[in-house]
Amino acid sequence: MSGALHARGMWLLAGLWLWSAATGATQPYTGPLFDAHLHYNDEACVHDAPAPGCPHPLSDVLDRMQRNGVRAIIANSRPNDGTKALAQARQQTRAAGVTVVPFIRLYRDRADYNNWFRDPSIAELVRTELAQGTPSGPYRGLGEFHLYDSANAQGAIARDLMVLADRQNLAVLAHVDDLAVEQLMQHVMDARQQQHTPGGASNREVVERGGPESGAGPPQGRFAPPWGAATREAVERGGPVLIWAHTGIGGTPVARVDELMARFPHLMGELSYRPGLTCENGQLCPDWRTLILKYPDRFLIGSDTWINQRWLYYDGLMQGYRTWLGGLPPEVARAVGWDNGARLFGLPEPGNRP
Repeated sequence: MSGALHARGMWLLAGLWLWSAATGATQPYTGPLFDAHLHYNDEACVHDAPAPGCPHPLSDVLDRMQRNGVRAIIANSRPNDGTKALAQARQQTRAAGVTVVPFIRLYRDRADYNNWFRDPSIAELVRTELAQGTPSGPYRGLGEFHLYDSANAQGAIARDLMVLADRQNLAVLAHVDDLAVEQLMQHVMDARQQQHTPGGASNREVVERGGPESGAGPPQGRFAPPWGAATREAVERGGPVLIWAHTGIGGTPVARVDELMARFPHLMGELSYRPGLTCENGQLCPDWRTLILKYPDRFLIGSDTWINQRWLYYDGLMQGYRTWLGGLPPEVARAVGWDNGARLFGLPEPGNRP
């Protein structure tokens, strides 16, 4: 990316800071951002297609990330070609200072949004993608997937995906309601309850408190080997990380979010589209500020570029996050803006951009 583009991003942040100082408003957060919910779908670009088939080529989306201080992304796309294109563009992402964390999306097209949980071919899709990986390395998670009816979380495919994530140390990004969060985590507990930990504690108790477990067996069902047995990291973690997309897009009460955070130590809340998150002057509403201060290591920010309009508004989305992050204690702002995502995937401290 050009020096002029980098300078443009710095002027953008500096202008926001000067406006805040002049009006007496809280100064925005100026540190790195981890975009934990980014799609590069085929509406944005059908790769190797000429315009208008690619209204947002790689150069465009990376420019938007760079000028907004986004240093890492969870990339998940419909179809997975968009994520692979980002992962393959190592020279361009390195120049932009952006690390790509690739997830497997369960969707080949829009029809899969409403059918993946009853379509056995999704198992083969996941198996193939995991075996192939991406040009920059293995996939690190599954999702985003949608369950518009929480009852569908009880199905065999959803169950097997959660068990796979547990065995293979994969994070899960799920657009679901609070009841489905419980059911998805229940699948892991039920799989582990077939065994018991030394000392008599049930595996359900181990998962809920986030403690270690011994004797994890190989995956069963639709997602059986070639992948092999559980990784040490997954066993030590006591269950997969479930990133709750939007942390209740239907307006799940804050008290209920608090309850689930307390119950499931590996539940993370991603905050795009969350109703009732911000109040006056773009700052966090009091109940959300209290919750984030209670769980400063459990929240993430994201763009959710599911339609092209979100790419057009990417600057404003990131500026909005910087505004309310600036109202938090600096160490909490840094955690939510960057550290929590970086810690999940073992990313190094971001250096200066090239």
